[in-house]
Amino acid sequence: MKTHVRSRSLGVNIDHVATLRQARRAKEPSVLDAALDAEQGGADSITVHLREDRRHIQDADVFELMKKIYVPLNLEMSVSPEILKIALKVRPEKACLVPEKRKELTTEGGLDLFSEKSGLARTIDALVSKKVEVSLFIDPIDTQVREAARLGAQAIEIHTGSYANASGKKKEKELCRVLEAVRLGQELGLRVHAGHGLNYENIFPLLAIPEIREFNIGHSIISRAVFVGIARAVQEMKKIIISGKG
Repeated sequence: MKTHVRSRSLGVNIDHVATLRQARRAKEPSVLDAALDAEQGGADSITVHLREDRRHIQDADVFELMKKIYVPLNLEMSVSPEILKIALKVRPEKACLVPEKRKELTTEGGLDLFSEKSGLARTIDALVSKKVEVSLFIDPIDTQVREAARLGAQAIEIHTGSYANASGKKKEKELCRVLEAVRLGQELGLRVHAGHGLNYENIFPLLAIPEIREFNIGHSIISRAVFVGIARAVQEMKKIIISGKG
């Protein structure tokens, strides 16, 4: 089992490398090479979302990454029986359960843990039985955080999209919502992560919340990598997370 422990970690989502590859159904750019470069830049884990429609990451990518990367693999996934079956074969170190809609450009919000209780419970139990750490991607809502703990998840990832997209007083309000959800999760014994829409500027207020143990970031890092390369883009984000400075 791969281990890579730090006090506050950075998970790098490389889905958009696969998005570029799938635009031509080509062999390049290589998802594996992207992951290895991210590791070189200081990524503490690699995140990929195996969507039901396979719009970017493919089954073969997940199996190859699990075999060849050195840091933990975090598999984002729905509660689809088909995807669960693959996850149980791969047995990644981590799995983050997320909502999924076929027509969305990207994940639009957190799971509603109350509307998918049976599927979530089944999926969590199956993954935990294979020693996979399970997190639930949820909006910063008190009832959702409490339900995550009740369902037996080890961690939650707070959806920061509303915070990232807001401005002015609304942004301050969204930050307060995140803060309250994070602290409640910590009180309930959950490991707390944060992700979605975070970039090299809006992450700073979240760094002031010490209970957030992991940040999962993709789009902004891959966008920056277009100009400076993946290793450097990751290194720059990692420096911000560690030092709190740009």
